[in-house]
Amino acid sequence: MGSFFSRLFGGSSDKQEANVRSDPVSYKELQICAAPKRKGDSWLLAGVIIKPGPDNADGDVQGESEALEREFIRADTFSSRDEAVTFALRKGEQIIDEQGSTMFADGAKTGRA
Repeated sequence: MGSFFSRLFGGSSDKQEANVRSDPVSYKELQICAAPKRKGDSWLLAGVIIKPGPDNADGDVQGESEALEREFIRADTFSSRDEAVTFALRKGEQIIDEQGSTMFADGAKTGRA
């Protein structure tokens, strides 16, 4: 019944938000975008760490074809998308602190962090 009311009172915007990355945040020459995923009535912590390509040293990742990306998804869930975004950005910083640029050592365009 909750999904009925969700659809009736604007649930479609939640679906659109569910697939949207946050604006990139610079951290130690890399970029972090939060990308929470909808899981029932909560939000799953997820994001992307981006290493801008050599032609994009200013960190603007929009449309950059040479950028490398590493996705991360964790089991943590949150009641709001905003809260999930905040914690995803923190988790991205933690992953960068632990792994640094070595997560991009294989040179693959995409992968998991």
